[in-house]
Amino acid sequence: MSGAELGLAVSVFLACAVEAVEALTIVMAVGQTRDWTSALAGVGAAVVALTAIVAGLGSALLSLPIDALRLVIGVLLLLIGVQWLRKAILRAAGLKAMHDESDIYRAQVEAARAAGRRLGALDRYTFAVSFKGVLLEGLEVALIVVTFGVNRHRVGLAAVAAGLAIAAVVAAGLAVRVPLARVPENTMKFAVGVMLCSFGIFWGAEGAGASWPGGDAFLLAIIPTVLAASLVAVASLRRGALRRSALR
Repeated sequence: MSGAELGLAVSVFLACAVEAVEALTIVMAVGQTRDWTSALAGVGAAVVALTAIVAGLGSALLSLPIDALRLVIGVLLLLIGVQWLRKAILRAAGLKAMHDESDIYRAQVEAARAAGRRLGALDRYTFAVSFKGVLLEGLEVALIVVTFGVNRHRVGLAAVAAGLAIAAVVAAGLAVRVPLARVPENTMKFAVGVMLCSFGIFWGAEGAGASWPGGDAFLLAIIPTVLAASLVAVASLRRGALRRSALR
């Protein structure tokens, strides 16, 4: 396995693990509070929808010429990566609340209890919440799996990494039967944001006609550069916050 393929697998695994933790929290909340059958039915429907999205998007991307493909994939990864990295930087700088699965679980439980009684064999509230949660959390993962896999013709590797991440999160959830609040989710999001932005820059530039010295090996320069810039942003935002607090 090359360095680029290893980076692909790690990025997909971490991204899927983060989103799986968030989806699991939602499903556990409505399943334990209202009805597990309806919650799992919602999960199944969301998985079917995501599979169709992955198949359709993958086919559409594969029809593009290689340079256009890399440019589109680079832009998509940058759009997703910048979003992840921005939130991670703000959290690390103390300007945005840390993502807490225990708080999210309690909020979902309270909403489920206030939703009224179950009507019929299928609890529509539980089904809808479970379906929406898994679908929304899975969309970015689906994009990441397809873009990484299609660009390097390693959809299988990306899918295996995603499957392992989801299996690990589900197994942990079944073992502890509580939200996975101790998972270093914010740190993982920071790492994923750095990786997605780095690969987005690399492949986007290739698609635009640039040639990187050393080929894939140049990722070993881009990734530390993006990480360093992100850490500088965290430090700068922290200093700014401290100065504003001192002036009050």
